[in-house]
Amino acid sequence: MITLHDYELSGNCYKIRLMLGFLGVGYTTRHVDFYPGLEHRSEAFRAINPLAQLPVLDHDGFVIRDAQAILTYLASTFDKGGSWGFGTSPRRDGGIAQWLAFAGELTGSIGAARLHDAFFFELDADAARLRGRELLRILDAHLWFQEREAHGWLA
Repeated sequence: MITLHDYELSGNCYKIRLMLGFLGVGYTTRHVDFYPGLEHRSEAFRAINPLAQLPVLDHDGFVIRDAQAILTYLASTFDKGGSWGFGTSPRRDGGIAQWLAFAGELTGSIGAARLHDAFFFELDADAARLRGRELLRILDAHLWFQEREAHGWLA
């Protein structure tokens, strides 16, 4: 059984819900009151994830945190055709890992600015927005070249 510790407005949690849907994997949701309750900072939640972050996935007692790690785990575990995961070629694997790391950068920039604006987190929102725009330019250029060269995917 899979349980996703989830907050509906979290972009990182959304990534996991989307991947579970793509893979056709059933799961249950355990709602975490991220805001305004700050449940993710509670001792009870820190027992699940000491980093006090979402998402967290529990698959039959195997608990994994971090959106990119969870995406990798889900693809490796449930994607038998190799459409979403690693193992098809070293170059593709490296490309996937590179863009998963890039997604983490987006979380630290655009996601951080959103946390500031929507949930009043204390941070330098202007710097986060500036970094987010830089990253989106990189992503846009990459996608343009991928389309131009008739590559059907990000990695």
